[in-house]
Amino acid sequence: MPQPEGADLEAVRARRTELRDKYLLPKELRPATTGRGLHHAALICSDVEATIRFYQEVIGFPLVELVENRDYQGSSHFFFDLGNRNLLGFFDFPGHDHPAFQETVGGVQHIALSVSPEQFAAARSRFDAAGIEYLGPDRGVEDSLYVRDPNGVGIELYNEEIGTFEGTKIVD
Repeated sequence: MPQPEGADLEAVRARRTELRDKYLLPKELRPATTGRGLHHAALICSDVEATIRFYQEVIGFPLVELVENRDYQGSSHFFFDLGNRNLLGFFDFPGHDHPAFQETVGGVQHIALSVSPEQFAAARSRFDAAGIEYLGPDRGVEDSLYVRDPNGVGIELYNEEIGTFEGTKIVD
């Protein structure tokens, strides 16, 4: 997709600065969050087994539940343990067509998952051994590996502590 240039780029940057100044409160003035954390994100998959194999065998997140979806007969609802008591869930919808992945408004651009330096290196080795294409470390971002799951979902394995972005702690 084409990136903004010239005056258009400067307008986008000016708008970001305006939003930052208006909404980003200094840490000491921010209210406490009303949430307790991410329980699970729920995505749609086209192939239950391929999704299980990718997340459990390639990424290293164990499958912790597999049940029938209570809202759609025959549909599976299943969860992977992401660590830190967070879950990644999937549904399949047998009988529905699933279009190819498309990056669009409202779609998932990617999910960034925190991993240790050891797991970051191990995942890269598993990707190489399995012939799975990935991006990174590149573009000056040494702590990220980007891969698409069997459903087209972008996954970033981020060698960064939770609550930290580019070496700066942004939440406690």
